[in-house]
Amino acid sequence: MTQQPKRAWDVYLKMDTSNESFSLLQLIANDCYKVGSFYYSAKAFDVLERLDPNPEYWDGKRGACIGVFQQVVAGKEAAESLRDVVGMLKNSRNTQVESIIQVMKTWAKGNGIKLA
Repeated sequence: MTQQPKRAWDVYLKMDTSNESFSLLQLIANDCYKVGSFYYSAKAFDVLERLDPNPEYWDGKRGACIGVFQQVVAGKEAAESLRDVVGMLKNSRNTQVESIIQVMKTWAKGNGIKLA
């Protein structure tokens, strides 16, 4: 995996809150999703969802989190990422969160991965 998503995230973290930082978050969320860098996409959608209750941010976050889960299952992403994703999902108030987390916890337990 290229380090560009991480670099973009690091640039965002150094920015002050502004319209520019919000635009960068949207860019990170959407572009990372498109190229399969679901971890950074999920992080960006998580922040966007907390800043603005737009349902599209939940949809993006849900898809990115499930993408991270798929990559962990396939051995293409570290198990630590799944722990982060569960934490991000817990930040959401959506009714789907518990069922998604339950699937992740069940798989993790069956594969010897501790999420908490």
